[in-house]
Amino acid sequence: MLSHQEISDRFEIQDLLYRYSELIDGKEIDALREEVFTEDAFIDYSVFGGSKGDLDATLAFLNKVMTPSMFPNTQHLVANMQIRISGDQATGRIMCLNPQEMLIGEDKQVFFCGLWYIDEYRRTSAGWRICRREEEKSWVHNTPDFMDL
Repeated sequence: MLSHQEISDRFEIQDLLYRYSELIDGKEIDALREEVFTEDAFIDYSVFGGSKGDLDATLAFLNKVMTPSMFPNTQHLVANMQIRISGDQATGRIMCLNPQEMLIGEDKQVFFCGLWYIDEYRRTSAGWRICRREEEKSWVHNTPDFMDL
């Protein structure tokens, strides 16, 4: 049986994951620093051609690519949250379905990515935060011809 603390921790981590998606899809990239990641976080988006590195490098990358002129609409839908808590540390394997609308010239193309987030979390004075995130590719569909995913 789960303790009240573990139930509370799970809900807080789930809310953190939902907030990540909300901020990414809302193009509120800089808010990830205060609300989602630890200052020493390591993030690896390289499986889909993204950045791999510390929080500063990640935010710079996201601010460069997650713009309305490149990706006017995205949805990061998270599910199947497999979370394991051990005191003030936790791990997670989180499913994500990510449809994205991309502008290619004057045309729009919608493509889909299926992935898993492989996460590590840490309880901080501000609440649970992601201290490590790695994307694990599952599948892609309808990606633009110039993308090698």
